[in-house]
Amino acid sequence: MLKTALLAVVAFIALLAAFASTRPSSYRVTRTAVIAAPPEKVFVLLNDYRNWADWSPWAKIDPAMKVTYDGPATGVGSAYSWIGNNDVGEGHMTTLESRPAQHLKIKLDFIKPFASSSVTDFTLTPEGAGTKVSWDMTGTADFITKVFTMFSSMDAMVGPDFEKGLSQLKSLAEK
Repeated sequence: MLKTALLAVVAFIALLAAFASTRPSSYRVTRTAVIAAPPEKVFVLLNDYRNWADWSPWAKIDPAMKVTYDGPATGVGSAYSWIGNNDVGEGHMTTLESRPAQHLKIKLDFIKPFASSSVTDFTLTPEGAGTKVSWDMTGTADFITKVFTMFSSMDAMVGPDFEKGLSQLKSLAEK
């Protein structure tokens, strides 16, 4: 009986692993919003990590989160690290590209709850009297990510946070 149960567990794990390996090897999450403010005003809120506490969807989840800033205050090389509770984890962001009022590219590394890396882009496009902001995150799906996405997509896990962040960014920029 024990041998049969053990074989069933091993078979289940093998099937799970086989199915997980068929999942896409990359992911992309994208959300957009139109903000009634010029690109220059929106860009200032994105380009300086010290402003993120005012609009980021994760900033208020853990009021005791420890945040550190490294490098220049804005632009290429500026960096932001955090250590928080289980809801926000631990990680590091570094600005890779900064084109004023147009584009911001960030390398995002999570350490906890599990290690992963992705690239986040903010693209600002003038739209009428305002700005269309596109927030994209792309990354490679390792085996653990593939297992997670068997039950929920990255879009479903992260997309609502992007929507909340864009809404908060919109409110702040339109003041």
